[in-house]
Amino acid sequence: MTKSTVAVTELVEKGANVDVLRQMVQFMAQRLMEICVEALCGAAYNEKQADRLNSRNGYRDRIWEARVDTVPLHIPKLRRGSYFPEFLEPRRTAEKALTAVIQEAYVQGISTRSVDDLVKALGMSGVSKSQVSRLRAELDERVQAFLERPIEGDWPYLWIDATYMKTREAGRIVSLAVIVAVAVNMNGQREVLGMRVGPSEAEPFWTEFLRSLTRRGLRGVKLVISDAHECLKAAAAKVLKATWQRCRVHFMRNALAHAGAGQRRMVSAAIATAFAQDSAEAAHAQWRTIADQLRPKFPKLAALMDDAEHDVLAFMDFPKAHRQQIHSTNPLERMNAEIKRRTDVVGIFPNDAAITRLVGAMLLEQNDE
Repeated sequence: MTKSTVAVTELVEKGANVDVLRQMVQFMAQRLMEICVEALCGAAYNEKQADRLNSRNGYRDRIWEARVDTVPLHIPKLRRGSYFPEFLEPRRTAEKALTAVIQEAYVQGISTRSVDDLVKALGMSGVSKSQVSRLRAELDERVQAFLERPIEGDWPYLWIDATYMKTREAGRIVSLAVIVAVAVNMNGQREVLGMRVGPSEAEPFWTEFLRSLTRRGLRGVKLVISDAHECLKAAAAKVLKATWQRCRVHFMRNALAHAGAGQRRMVSAAIATAFAQDSAEAAHAQWRTIADQLRPKFPKLAALMDDAEHDVLAFMDFPKAHRQQIHSTNPLERMNAEIKRRTDVVGIFPNDAAITRLVGAMLLEQNDE
C-alpha cells in the first residue's frame, strides 16, 4: 500500500543520491491526487464516515513523462466510477496557447520578470525561436479556422462584452479592447461566434466587428445584450437592425452609486419591482412611478432612470421564459473571468496576435464544452 504522504525533509536529506526535483514533483503529484480523491469520497483515507460518497479500491501504477524526468505514480482507484488526474490528460489547446505566448515573450526578450520565472519553472528556458514558430503556426491555424467558420441559421440573442489587455507596440505598452460575442440559436444552443482585438471601442471598431459576423452568415438577431456602450448600440442598430438591451446588472451598479450606503438596499428593491412585472407596459409604468418617487431625494438617480428606461427594459418585449437569460451579460461572466485568469499569467503580451492566439484557443475550448 502506498503512503498518502511523504515527509518533505526525507526528500531533501537524501541529497545527491537521488534526483530531488523529480522526487518533489512525484510528491506533489501524489498529494494532489490524494486530495482530489478525498474530495470525491467525502472522507480521508481510512476515515470512517457514514455519509461518505465513495470508497477507495487500491491503486494502479502509471508512468508520467513529465518535463523533469520519468515519474512513477500510484493513481488511486475508486469502488464506484473512475478517477484520472487532469494533469495526465493530453495538453489542451488553451494550455498550448499559453505556453506559446510565454515562450514567444521569452525568446523575443520582452518578457517581464514574472514570465521569466515561469519559463524557468516550467523548464522552457532552452526553447528556440523555431520551436516557438512551429507551435504558434499549429495553434494559429486551429484558432483562425474556429474564428472564421461559417455561421448558419438564425441567432435571435447576441451577447457582446469587452475586456482590456496590455500589449507592446513600437516599444510602448498600450491597452487593447478584446471583444467576445456569444449567441443562442433557434434551438437554444449557445455558441461563441467570434472575437476581435482592437485599439479602441469606437463605433467603427464595433461596426466592422459586427459586419464580419454578418459576412460569415450571422442573421436573425433580435436583441443585442451588452454593457453601456453607446457606440455598440449605434453599430447594432446600423448593421443588425436589432434592439439593444443594456445589461441590467451593470445598470443597477451605476444606479446605486447615486444612493448612500444605508439606502442602497431600499433603492435596489424599489427598482426591482419594475423587473417583476408580467408585461412590458406594466414594467414601464412601474419604472416611471419609482423614478418619480426617488426624484426628490435622488435627482441624479431619477435622471439616470429616465435616460435608461427603454434600454434597461428592452428584454420585457421578449418571451417571459427567455427574460431571465437575456436581461444581462451574466452568461459571459464566467467566460470572462477565465479569460482574465489565464491572461493575467502573461501580464503584457508581445503583440496583438498573441492575444488572439490565447483568447481564441480558450474560446474554442469553451465552445466545445
